[in-house]
Amino acid sequence: MDILWAGWRSRYVRTADEMNAEGCLFCLLAEQDDREALILERGRLAYSVLNRFPYTNGHLMVSPFRHVADLADLEEGEIAEVWRLLGRAQQASRAAMSPHAFNLGANLGGMAGAGIPDHLHFHLVPRWRGDTNFMTAVADTRVVPEDLDATWAGLREALTALGEA
Repeated sequence: MDILWAGWRSRYVRTADEMNAEGCLFCLLAEQDDREALILERGRLAYSVLNRFPYTNGHLMVSPFRHVADLADLEEGEIAEVWRLLGRAQQASRAAMSPHAFNLGANLGGMAGAGIPDHLHFHLVPRWRGDTNFMTAVADTRVVPEDLDATWAGLREALTALGEA
C-alpha cells in the first residue's frame, strides 16, 4: 500500500467540530491578526483570506464581514466590495503564481456543499494545466506543493504591488 502523508490535514480533521462550536469561522477570522488568519486583504465591508485547507495552491475566499447567508441579503456596497476584492485577488494570483485559469464559485446552503452555510463566501481557485492528475482521480487526494505561509507572503506582496484598493 502506498501512503501519501498530508499531515497538515490532521489539524482540520481533529479540530473541525471545535472550530464550528466556537462560532462562525468567517466572523472569527475577521477578528484575528492578518498573518495568523491568512487574511490577504481587508476592505471596509469584506476581506480576502487563503483557504487553510486548499484544493490547490492559492485557493482563497472572499467574504463580507457582516454575517449574512444569502446573496439577496447583501447590501450594494458589500456586493461591490466582494467583487472588487475577487478581482484584486485574481490579479495578485496571476502576478504571483501564473495560473492558466481560475474556478470561481459559492456554495449556497448545506445541500450545495457549503461547509459554513450561514456566512456567504466565494472561492477563487487558481488552476494549472495538469493539476487534476491521477492523485485526485484514483486516490481522492490533492497534492498542494507550496506551504501556506509562502503562498500568503507571495499574494500579499502582489496585492501591495497593485496599490491601494
